[in-house]
Amino acid sequence: MKRQRKYKIQRKLNVVLPSFGDKKEKGALAKRPTPPGFHGKLKSRRTSEFGLRLREKQKIRFYYGLKEKQVRTLVVKSKKKESNWLLAFVDTVERRLDNVLFRLGFYPTIPAARQATVHGHVFVNGKRCDIPSCIIPIGAEISLTEAAYNNVLVQETLKEPTLDLPHYLKLDTKEGKQIGTVIDKPLLSDIPFEFEHQYFIEFYGKTK
Repeated sequence: MKRQRKYKIQRKLNVVLPSFGDKKEKGALAKRPTPPGFHGKLKSRRTSEFGLRLREKQKIRFYYGLKEKQVRTLVVKSKKKESNWLLAFVDTVERRLDNVLFRLGFYPTIPAARQATVHGHVFVNGKRCDIPSCIIPIGAEISLTEAAYNNVLVQETLKEPTLDLPHYLKLDTKEGKQIGTVIDKPLLSDIPFEFEHQYFIEFYGKTK
């Protein structure tokens, strides 16, 4: 996704999405706090109830890089797991391999983590995994190939990650290499951007 489009998306949703690689103080809203386009400079209209729900859904979609069909499928599966389905949904999307790599600080964005995974640079419990959507079980270790560890992008990101390490992940150094481990279930509070979860629940309330 081109940088210009990323900026427009964040300005339209009025939120900084860290998975795009921008920190809050350097993000799209810090540069232009208004929605894109001429009308964005004018006094904003009151957003409809549907518009509010749609915005929260779009935040989730764009942050995790999911298509609408993927989100709906995950919602349906989450509803079958537990009554408070949003917790199951968050647990699933946060433990996707591409997101785990991003949250561990190996890569500056989720798209970069996804690309590295597809290219075969990621190991889960010592076995190569090239499926970005793979849900990483608690206790699993995440590591990279030698080429990936030597990659300048990885080295720079490990020194200055986009986000702080969340409570459900651990990063250790073994034989000079950084190894990540999933140590707990992600919580709703681990979503790293402003998110009105009730609107998201209402948007998908009738999805079966």
